[in-house]
Amino acid sequence: MGPGASSPVRILVVDDDPGDVLMIEEALEDSDVEKVIDVVNDGQEAMEFLRREGRHTDAQRPDVILLDLNMPRMDGRQVLGAVKQDEDLRTIPIVVLTTSNADTDIVGSYTLQANAYVTKPIDLDDFNDVVRRIDEFFGRVVVLPKHQ
Repeated sequence: MGPGASSPVRILVVDDDPGDVLMIEEALEDSDVEKVIDVVNDGQEAMEFLRREGRHTDAQRPDVILLDLNMPRMDGRQVLGAVKQDEDLRTIPIVVLTTSNADTDIVGSYTLQANAYVTKPIDLDDFNDVVRRIDEFFGRVVVLPKHQ
């Protein structure tokens, strides 16, 4: 939604590291893109959220998903595969945001139709900068699909 957009960008953060989640939330809140942030801690909960199952029956469809790869129960690769094979969910852009810079993870994520792959910087300022750039890109630059 570009300039003059009426509703905030909804971002679903899927990450099992509480420290990273906090840094992501703080970096997102630093930008002036109007947004709503939801957080789930593993892939299984992400799928419940996206399918409005279990305790997530009132979940709102996100505009963008920030997805960690390495998580318990159901990892980011499995989430990518499940979302991109789902007729109702496949249009949601997914940014893989992970510590891994392994070629197999990068190629594997794009093969599973990730929309972008970003490695989490170690340095806090760099981390904030990267998350803010993602936020600006999806909050201001990209035209996101309308909710069905």
